[in-house]
Amino acid sequence: MAQVKLTKNEIKKQKDALKRYKRYLPTLLLKKQQLQMVLRQIEVQRKVLQDQRDELYENIKAWIQVFGEEVDVESLIEIEIILTETGNIAGIDIPIFKDLSYKDADYDLFVYPLWVDRGVDGLKGVLRFDAELFILDKQYDLISQELRTTSQRVNLFEKVKIPETKENIRRIQIYLGDQQTAAVVRGKISKGKIDAAGGAA
Repeated sequence: MAQVKLTKNEIKKQKDALKRYKRYLPTLLLKKQQLQMVLRQIEVQRKVLQDQRDELYENIKAWIQVFGEEVDVESLIEIEIILTETGNIAGIDIPIFKDLSYKDADYDLFVYPLWVDRGVDGLKGVLRFDAELFILDKQYDLISQELRTTSQRVNLFEKVKIPETKENIRRIQIYLGDQQTAAVVRGKISKGKIDAAGGAA
């Protein structure tokens, strides 16, 4: 605990600090709750997307196996860019998935079987899910990091700053009270001596 001056100015400083901490703490608690809620929403959204992605992939796999031809459909698709925009949650910027663009697949239609076009479209759907999941993971990481920082601040205010400031105020008040009592006692002693000296004269 830092050494505090035992003065009236210091007690005013400590009371102002305590007011500030008590004013900021509810905002931090609200931010912490909001971040926790958003993380839960992302977890739910991620599970839904993962399930849809897995279902689509299994359907494509089963469908391609029906044809019994060994074709590496995945090599025919190349992602060009994942398009995102910036969103804001509780004061932090996060990426939001918008779209996915692919490089044009360049393959000979006479060499590949007819079902390859449908396979490529299906895998593009899977890749779109993968891109959305990737962006959700980025959101989760950024929000988790902010939640850690916010939780540390909440703990600092609740467990350190507010109790420390209250203790400082209590110590200063006790000291100033003792000083005031001592001044009154000294005043009475001085008055008693003056009265005694005046009575003797």
